[in-house]
Amino acid sequence: MSNKDKLVIFDTTLRDGEQSPGASMTRDEKIRIAKMLEKMRVDVIEAGFAIASQGDFESVRAVAEAVKDSTICSLARAVKGDIERAGEAIKPANSGRIHTFIATSPIHMKYKLQMEPSKVLEQAVAAIKLARQFTDDVEFSLEDASRSEFDFMCRIIESVIDAGARTINLPDTVGYGEPSEYGLLFRRLIENIPNSDKAIFSTHCHNDLGLAVANSLSAVMNGARQVECTINGLGERAGNAALEEIVMAIKTRKDLLPVETQIDISHIVPTSRLVSSITGFPVQPNKAIVGANAFAHESGIHQDGILKHRETYEIMRAEDVGWHTNKLVLGKHSGRAAVKARFEALGITFENADALNAAFTKFKDLADKKHEIFDEDLQALVSEAKPQELVEKYRLGDMEVICKTGQNPAAKLIINIDGKDVSTQATGSGPVDATFKAIENVVNSGAHLQLYSVNAVTEGTDSLGDVTVRLEHEGHIVNGVGADTDVITASAKAYLDALNILSEKVAKHHPQHDGI
Repeated sequence: MSNKDKLVIFDTTLRDGEQSPGASMTRDEKIRIAKMLEKMRVDVIEAGFAIASQGDFESVRAVAEAVKDSTICSLARAVKGDIERAGEAIKPANSGRIHTFIATSPIHMKYKLQMEPSKVLEQAVAAIKLARQFTDDVEFSLEDASRSEFDFMCRIIESVIDAGARTINLPDTVGYGEPSEYGLLFRRLIENIPNSDKAIFSTHCHNDLGLAVANSLSAVMNGARQVECTINGLGERAGNAALEEIVMAIKTRKDLLPVETQIDISHIVPTSRLVSSITGFPVQPNKAIVGANAFAHESGIHQDGILKHRETYEIMRAEDVGWHTNKLVLGKHSGRAAVKARFEALGITFENADALNAAFTKFKDLADKKHEIFDEDLQALVSEAKPQELVEKYRLGDMEVICKTGQNPAAKLIINIDGKDVSTQATGSGPVDATFKAIENVVNSGAHLQLYSVNAVTEGTDSLGDVTVRLEHEGHIVNGVGADTDVITASAKAYLDALNILSEKVAKHHPQHDGI
């Protein structure tokens, strides 16, 4: 595959995806996702924004140490402190990249940066030269490129390429672009900039108008050779271009898209589920490629056609992207070795024997409740486990919920708070409402419930209920997750999980929250 044919897949789930409200990930969770991305053969993993916080710096560095085959990247504003911090974070990587950016649209330069274009150009060139002191792999982004002036873009791109930038990213930061217009922008820039052949041009699209994937593919058709995307289209506001849609569109429409990726598509669905489980953001059933209904056929005409010849109504094989390969014959008689092997196949490893034993105990508890264990169950069990750095201030001891026709449901709970059991009870409009009110009667968190979501992890009435609770308190937004075959118990666990995260009072600070 020549460089002209190869499309670089740049995954920013761990950075831009994490900027979704409540989607913050712990260091260990980031490593788990990064290892799956590496297994999928993603070219570049943007592991975080090293200057954002000490936790972000440590996460980028930990991913750089754990991943060997993918390039590890850190985002940095075009300022000295950001770039030095990013350079330090990626130092352990086999292959490291610094991704620096500055706004180039008139509206951003005037109102946000309050800088003249000449000053913006000067700062961009200085940033590239500094970044090159840490790595030869430097990417430059023109924030809000889709609303930037063409002549100024030509000037700044030519200058940063001369300074050493080897990837030029043109983000549609606010999702303003339209496919034909956005694709033409790439073609014009590549044709008009004298040294454009010395850099790879990249696309980074947001989905505010639902055009992120279409814009990205249009850019590829017009010369872009890197696409920045996320698993499940995760990202702030309406999200980013979805990796799975980009990759499968390229694989399916080779007649229109003359490029290839090195992605191992068999890991798409397992990675999608891992990200969903960790972030608490469920995948909508009708989501392309990874949604539960993506390969389901209800219409009798469709079903008849599929039975006669699959290609009548399916343009992809479900098995190719990881569907129907996840059923696992594990149950209460399964041994530790078999369970450990399956965890490892899912990209889940344990630091020591105690961590494995704890996971195996949870597996056995679940196996006593349901007959057959699936990969999704294992993902949910691990995602529900509290990270070592999170102190469990609140823990569910016991609960009793009574529902009777004609009466308000009542919940009685015992909650362990800082090691002491506290009894509480409340009534509510439903069993979950009563449970949450009972918790708040003794916690008094003052938090606002922004989201309550329940999803069945697998099929059947004995499925684990996977519950996500999003709480907001004084501008700090967190997601709590809980899993149990009893949905009310899972709900209580998720609410307490969110309260535990809030109690840590570690609100992540993004110096440039809207990023690129």
